[in-house]
Amino acid sequence: MTYSGDRMLLSNQREGQVSRFHAWAYIVVPLLAILFQVYVPMFFQFLRFVEMPLLVVVYFSIMQRNQITGLTIGALVGLAQDSLSDSPLGMYGIVKTLVGYFAASVGVRLDVEHSLIRLLLCFFFYIFHQFFFWVMSHALLAKLGPFDWPGTVVQAVLNAIIGVFLFSFLDRLRERS
Repeated sequence: MTYSGDRMLLSNQREGQVSRFHAWAYIVVPLLAILFQVYVPMFFQFLRFVEMPLLVVVYFSIMQRNQITGLTIGALVGLAQDSLSDSPLGMYGIVKTLVGYFAASVGVRLDVEHSLIRLLLCFFFYIFHQFFFWVMSHALLAKLGPFDWPGTVVQAVLNAIIGVFLFSFLDRLRERS
């Protein structure tokens, strides 16, 4: 990866380059992430913590640097995940919509090509995702129970590490200009 200096903040919105992807990448990558989320934990219980659809939503949202696109990607991936999971329809859709919007908003202001920024964003958005899923479960489904901060932080660190490697792989799917 090449970086444009050591700056992590963009001075204006035009400075950040919007990444373009092949049309098939917008379909295949989220679909594979959702299938990973549904089927891999059935065979490998220790990978249950990996939130691959969330990482894909964060990646596409920060690389597009457009809130509407991030919102749409989050909603579509979340609803697709809802349809294949045992959670009530709309829970992941709402939470991933919020993640997509806020990730795209951050992508406008930060140089998201830096691995450290990507690590921190994956960490933050995992906690954001889990916390708002917990809030939604309490508010809409009346599910009671405390939020597991220590477990969530450990899982956020692991997802952030996986996210950095996943983002490096997904960078190769960008259209060459």
